[in-house]
Amino acid sequence: MLRGAHAISLDSKGRLAIPTKYRDWLRDESEGQLVCTIDIAHPCLLLYPLNEWEEIERKLKTLSSMNPLERRLQRLLLGHATECELDGNGRLLLSQPLRSHAGLDKKIMLVGQLNKFELWDEARWQQQVNDDIQGLPEDDWASSPRLQDFSL
Repeated sequence: MLRGAHAISLDSKGRLAIPTKYRDWLRDESEGQLVCTIDIAHPCLLLYPLNEWEEIERKLKTLSSMNPLERRLQRLLLGHATECELDGNGRLLLSQPLRSHAGLDKKIMLVGQLNKFELWDEARWQQQVNDDIQGLPEDDWASSPRLQDFSL
């Protein structure tokens, strides 16, 4: 499982070094092959091990290209999907269009989300964390049947 938030840097060529603790797992899990695409709800990128991305593609394939909303989702996610491969030093190259979408410059955050990573500009990530904390008042937890019985 991919978890945790890691402060990392992009180099001048747009490469990021995956933290060492994930490199071997990614090489074993997906032979170092990943797919990066945009997040349609937030100014960040989604980075999937190839096998996880293939599951997303299977789901996208079931959507209708005749339904405008479903077609829009396919266009955005698939149209931005870029294959990435871990190099010998555990780095990935992010394309300029992807970096621009998420406003990624030098300091970024790699955030584990179970089956994928999110890639955030560091300042935007801190703001998102603050927004998320403010957006979860305790009394609202009961309004979600799935969260009512969730305990930490």
